[in-house]
Amino acid sequence: MTFKETMAWLKKNGTEQNIKVYKRHGAGENVFGVSFANINYLIKKIKTDHDLALSLWKTGNTDAQTLALKIADPQKFTKSLANQWIKQISYRILAGELAELVAKTSFASEKMDQWTNSSKEFYRYCGYSMLCEALKENRVTPQKCIKYISVIEKEIHESPNLAKYAMNMALTAIGIYAFEKEAIKAAKRIGKVHVDHGETGCKTPDAEAYIKKAISRKNT
Repeated sequence: MTFKETMAWLKKNGTEQNIKVYKRHGAGENVFGVSFANINYLIKKIKTDHDLALSLWKTGNTDAQTLALKIADPQKFTKSLANQWIKQISYRILAGELAELVAKTSFASEKMDQWTNSSKEFYRYCGYSMLCEALKENRVTPQKCIKYISVIEKEIHESPNLAKYAMNMALTAIGIYAFEKEAIKAAKRIGKVHVDHGETGCKTPDAEAYIKKAISRKNT
């Protein structure tokens, strides 16, 4: 699909109801309101098209940028692009998709370390979301896991709003994929993590309960 065809398709398939929902979750004014089902349809149709992804991102349109992050080529994605794109993100969905993309690059570990150390909300959100991806694929050393448990316990309550959510999920992932007992002990010491999800139905999972439930499922 060409750039014009893709943008026309996205505009045609957006809905007012989805626009309202996406805005409640933090999307800006430049949004068509395309359902994730329709975005996934385009992903399957286009597959990987890095040049198209670059053009879509430049529009600033939330739906186009969501698609861009899904069809960009991790092997062609650069550190410079990662730095440029993260500066433009103020929407959790895009932050999560960027984390998944960068997690597939050759410089993933470097960016994960940089962004988890950042004090900026979406940088830190991306960094800890990348940690979750790395844990799923067993790409985090035991030493780093222990270090992250300590850092999360120390910094989570003082971190920016959505960063707290990603840190809580990262601690949960450490408990599921690496150090169950250590993560649960840290979760107990941390206590309840308060995240403002605005006018949405989103909730912050209890890390201890989530870990135990996931481990129980793995053992059955």
